[in-house]
Amino acid sequence: MAGIDKPQSTPDDPNAGAGKPRGRKARGQSSPAWFGTLGQLDFDIDFFERVLARKPDSIEVLRILAELVSKKGLVGRAVELDRKLVELLPEDFLARYNLACSFARAGRSDDAIDALSRAILLGYDDLDHMESDPDLESIRKHPDFLALLGD
Repeated sequence: MAGIDKPQSTPDDPNAGAGKPRGRKARGQSSPAWFGTLGQLDFDIDFFERVLARKPDSIEVLRILAELVSKKGLVGRAVELDRKLVELLPEDFLARYNLACSFARAGRSDDAIDALSRAILLGYDDLDHMESDPDLESIRKHPDFLALLGD
């Protein structure tokens, strides 16, 4: 899907670009107020939320949506989605690692450390990434985090 891995270039402010022409429309027809002004990230989130409503246990949709809402800064929703992934994939170290990142961003350091510990026990071994991951910034100096790194 285009645009997921790139930083958002379209603002999520529905009023951004107001007053600019957005293409032709037939006479007598009006576009919904949001049409053409919804940022790509918001559009993608809305789309995947709708797909998830139809397929609530879809691993692929949960993973994509969790990443999107995290990029948007919707930390509480990211925690919910990552928890659901861990529920569906209890032995998946990546699901546990992503849950740890969401917990850390939510300021829940003990939960983040616990999820990281479990991810490592399940096979997560990219300690260099863990050490530099910006999602884990809030726990970087936590003694238990340092212990996980072997410092």
